Amino acid sequence: MQTLSLTIQHAVATVTLNRPDVRNAFNETTIAEITQVFQALDADAAVRAIVLAANGPAFCAGADLNWMKKMADYTHAENLADAGQLAAMLAAIYRCSKPVVAKVQGDCYAGGMGLVAACDMAISVDSANYCLSEVKLGLIPATISPYVIKAMGESAARRYFITAERFNAAEAQRIGFVHEVVTADMLDSKVAEIVKALVSNSPHAVCQAKRLVQDVASRELTPELIAATVEGIAQIRASDEGREGVRSFLEKRKPEWLV
Repeated sequence: MQTLSLTIQHAVATVTLNRPDVRNAFNETTIAEITQVFQALDADAAVRAIVLAANGPAFCAGADLNWMKKMADYTHAENLADAGQLAAMLAAIYRCSKPVVAKVQGDCYAGGMGLVAACDMAISVDSANYCLSEVKLGLIPATISPYVIKAMGESAARRYFITAERFNAAEAQRIGFVHEVVTADMLDSKVAEIVKALVSNSPHAVCQAKRLVQDVASRELTPELIAATVEGIAQIRASDEGREGVRSFLEKRKPEWLV
């Protein structure tokens, strides 16, 4: 891969943005590589959790300037195709059946915030700054908006989409965009703590729990939704891991996925 690095150790894959010279800004190559690697990791039964990280002082500055220069001359059809690739990348992260943890070690702007928002949880260094800067350039954060609005909520999105204010990690945590804020020397250990919790749980249940949140969060409380949740618990109870988990608890032993 040209713009990423990938390591897999103890069932945990770490996907690292690796263009520190341009603050890990992404271009069409990065978008294609992220999409491909997340699709591959989704299909890899040996992978239990994924960390999305970055090299250098910044996590991601958004779109690469040279890529943006090319976009300035795109036709409408070319812009549609290009935005479609970006949307596919975000969906590959969001829909990945494995839990994805964003490890934010530095500033995160524009499309970089879309990357973080598509993850299941985000751990941020306390010195990181965040900004949805699109309107400064006469643009809008359209493609990333479904994920960013889910992550920070409509009220905060309304403010930061239209002011393009820069805000710090404490504010990012206050509005729910990131889950934990730690000092730089604690970032690795906090991410490791979260990942350890993830891989200690039933792989099948983790996958289903992630899907449960995505399915339920956007729906009204209707009889159909209640019926779907009843069916969900019935199915998981009857699954191999569901039966093993209950048996191991009653028998006071570790479940098979930890042996």
